[in-house]
Amino acid sequence: MKIVIINAGSSSIKYQLITIPENEVICSGMIDRIGLETSNLTYVTKATKLEETLAIANHKIGLEKIAKLLMDEKVGVIKSTDEIEAVGHRVVHGGSAFSNTVIITNEVKDKIRQLFDLAPLHNPANLEGINVAEAIFNSAQQVAVFDTAFHQTIPVVAHKYAVPNYLLTENKIRVYGFHGTSHKYVSEQAIGYLQQNFKNKGTKIITIHLGNGCSMTAIKDGKSIDHTLGFAPMNGLIMGTRSGDIDQSVIFYLVNSLGYSFETVNDMLQKQSGMLGLTGYSDLRDIEANAEAGNADCQLALAMNAYRIKKYIGSYTAVLNGLDAIVFTAGIGENSSYIRKLVCTEMEYFGIELDQGKNEVRSKKIREINKPESKTKILIVPTNEEIEIANQVFELLKN
Repeated sequence: MKIVIINAGSSSIKYQLITIPENEVICSGMIDRIGLETSNLTYVTKATKLEETLAIANHKIGLEKIAKLLMDEKVGVIKSTDEIEAVGHRVVHGGSAFSNTVIITNEVKDKIRQLFDLAPLHNPANLEGINVAEAIFNSAQQVAVFDTAFHQTIPVVAHKYAVPNYLLTENKIRVYGFHGTSHKYVSEQAIGYLQQNFKNKGTKIITIHLGNGCSMTAIKDGKSIDHTLGFAPMNGLIMGTRSGDIDQSVIFYLVNSLGYSFETVNDMLQKQSGMLGLTGYSDLRDIEANAEAGNADCQLALAMNAYRIKKYIGSYTAVLNGLDAIVFTAGIGENSSYIRKLVCTEMEYFGIELDQGKNEVRSKKIREINKPESKTKILIVPTNEEIEIANQVFELLKN
C-alpha cells in the first residue's frame, strides 16, 4: 500500500511517501520556516535530493509545491495520484471526540474545525492539509491520526484540573496531551533499545520532544502517565512562539488593569511569546548563533528554556518513582548539542551525567550520550512520526 503522510506543524510540513507493510520510504522531505521569506524545502528520493530556499507564505502553498514535486516529470516518484491508496494526516487536537485513528469524513472535519480555538497554530494547518490532499489525491482514503490519542492513558489524578467538577463531566475540560505520535514512537524505540542492550526491564522514561512546539511525557511501562501540555498545546515548556507555563493572574492583569482584550492576550501568548518574545527570533538556529556571538537576550532565553525542562525532569522523576532514561527527540532535541548540554548540566543527583564528546557527534541512529557511569541513560532517538502514522493508517485500512 502506498501511503502519503502529511505532518503539518505550526511552521513546517513534513511529508513522506511510504509503502506499507514494508516501511519503505520512497520519498521524504520537509518545508520549514513557513511564513518567512527564507523557507527551506527539501525533497529526497533514492535518486534525487533537492534543497531550495524560497518564500512560502502558508501551508496551502507548501502542500501544492510538494504535490507538484511528487508528480514532476524529472524528479517525481508517481505518474498519477491514483497510485496513492491512502493519505495519513497528523491532527494535533482530537478533544474528547477522537481517541483512535479514523477515516476522514465531513463530520470529522467539522469536529477538527470546532477545535481550532484549542490548537490555533495546528488544527487549522492540519485541516488545510486535509482539504488540499482531498483535492490532489482524490481517489485515496483520507485518514486522521490524532496527537492526543497516546495520552488517553493519563490517569484522572493527572488529567483532571482543580476546577468545578462539571467542567470535566459536561465540558470535557481536562489535560489531553499532544505530540503523542512522536512520544509513542520514540518511547517504543527507546524501550526496545534499553531492553536489548542493557537487559533493562524497567520502563521509567521521560521523552523530551523539542521543536518549534515542545513537550515532555512521563512514560511508565510504555504508557503515558503525565504530560506537560494540557487542554491546548500552549502550556508547559517554553516554545518557539508560545509562552508555556504562566501564572493565570498575569492574563487577568493584562485584561483588567492594562486594557488588553482577551483576543490580544491569546494572540500574544500563542504567537508573540516564547523564544520569539524573549529574543526576537523564533528559530533556535538563529538564537544559538546570536547567543554564541554574545547576545545576552539569546543567552538568557536558552538558559530559561533549559531550566524549565530541568524542572519537569525533577517532577516526572518523582511521579515515576525512578528514572531509567531521558530521551531527546524532534528537530531541536536531536540536533542541538547546546540545549542538551544546558539541560544535562548539574543533574548528577538524578543520575544524569552527560558525555560532551558523545553529545557533539551527529548521527541519524539511536544513540546514548551519557558517561559510562551515568545511572540514567541519556538517549537521542530520532522521531519518525510519519512511519508511526503510516502504520496506524495501514492497521485501520487493511481489513
